[in-house]
Amino acid sequence: MKVLRTPEASFAGITDFPFTPHYAEIDDLDGGRLRVHYVDEGPRDADPVLLLHGEPTWGYLYRHMIPVLVAAGRRVVVPDLVGFGRSDKPTETTDYTYARHVEWMRQVVFGHLDLRHITFFGQDWGGLVGLRVLTSDPDRYDRVVVGNTGLPTGHGPASEAFLQWQTYSRTTKDFPVGAIINGGCLNDLSAETIAAYNAPFPSEEFKAGARIFPSLVPTSPDDPASADNVEAWKVLSRFDRPFLIAFSDSDPITRGGDAPFLAKVSGAAGQPHTTIEGAAHFLQEDRGPELARVIVDFIAHTP
Repeated sequence: MKVLRTPEASFAGITDFPFTPHYAEIDDLDGGRLRVHYVDEGPRDADPVLLLHGEPTWGYLYRHMIPVLVAAGRRVVVPDLVGFGRSDKPTETTDYTYARHVEWMRQVVFGHLDLRHITFFGQDWGGLVGLRVLTSDPDRYDRVVVGNTGLPTGHGPASEAFLQWQTYSRTTKDFPVGAIINGGCLNDLSAETIAAYNAPFPSEEFKAGARIFPSLVPTSPDDPASADNVEAWKVLSRFDRPFLIAFSDSDPITRGGDAPFLAKVSGAAGQPHTTIEGAAHFLQEDRGPELARVIVDFIAHTP
């Protein structure tokens, strides 16, 4: 596959993401290699907190949360999904599949980093990918927190709004990443923050992953990822380690998405589930430090 790498100069103007870049080389599953970027902050001998972003963000989304978690004594690992941030970007939409994203991230988290005793948080596609990685080796995880995400199988009808989003992302001439993220926040982002979200994509050629991601969400049982997610739910139903739900109060995209986790995941029973108030889809932007403190408190109460 043909792969692009965003020049470091594109990130030079970002002043509020002072974290050292780290890189993993992984199999691209097509006869080549991919370079995946990740942040790795805090003491290396501490149990890790793994944070996964979604569409169309990158690890920058967690900049307000990383310091809170590190101050609590945690190691914090924040990868950029393939196609996003400082990670390599295959140029064809056909290079991206749900299964590939899961395997690419599994190689980073288990193969390259060999993380264990993980506390995981995922939002948006961070949950869709991260929960599938978890179900491939659940014994590596001590606890899970999810916010504004899901694990769709396509057995329920997709909303008309989501189907329109799929079409828009594939067909629009211009895909304004920063503006899209701003629209998913309750609070308006600054021009500098919008520029930081645009930074990984210096031209439309870099956006194949961002454009195709919505179309990889299973919306019918015939979807290639549907059966894999059905199997993943079977593993999650038996996952009896602490599982916390922290959705926001103002996200029309994932409203009600907490119900399957509450109903099906063994470890969700009896946990202090919470609602992050004053936050829309990207709750890390609207209420990042508060969300980080929820994770810190959850770790403290589930040793």
